[in-house]
Amino acid sequence: MPLPTFGKDEVKVIFVLGGPGVGKGTQCANLVRDYDFVHLSAGDLLRAEQAREGSEFGELISTYIREGRIVPQEITIALLRNAMQDEVKKGHTKFLIDGFPRKMDQAIKFEEDVAVSEFTLYFDCSEEIMLQRLLKRGETSGRADDNIESIKKRFKTFVDTSMPVIDYYRKQDKVITVPCEKTMEEVYNLLKEKISDRMSI
Repeated sequence: MPLPTFGKDEVKVIFVLGGPGVGKGTQCANLVRDYDFVHLSAGDLLRAEQAREGSEFGELISTYIREGRIVPQEITIALLRNAMQDEVKKGHTKFLIDGFPRKMDQAIKFEEDVAVSEFTLYFDCSEEIMLQRLLKRGETSGRADDNIESIKKRFKTFVDTSMPVIDYYRKQDKVITVPCEKTMEEVYNLLKEKISDRMSI
């Protein structure tokens, strides 16, 4: 069986999961600023590929995102691997992979082909608060999926597909749960504490 692209001593990968609107992006930006992590958002990489002129996957990605479905894993994993290889060349080795893996098969395939994760950060927040935050963001974000219909589809997709991933890693004692109902600053202080218990940052 072929080895992953990166060995355990070459990179540190943390998966970042949570329903839409939990503030994953904000907290990842804090970790990047303070601890030299590289933040790779699977969604941002897909949106960039979708917008890239001449992309063979652009139309396909657009359709999947619009319908709130999960883009085929081969595309997402290839984009993540390429982005990681670019960063490793610049000397960066600590990665926060945000919004991934969204399904069990993505988790297994990524760890077989790219790198084994250290653990998963799970940002936990009630559906009601997520909805309020996303509708507020939709007033200014211009994102096509920040509307009630898309948001509800994304909640359902998250619960149906991502919770089994979180349960899978929880059984291996590889999940850090971060409650997100408090202020961004309180959440970040808790997050730093929980990560530093697991790895030297």
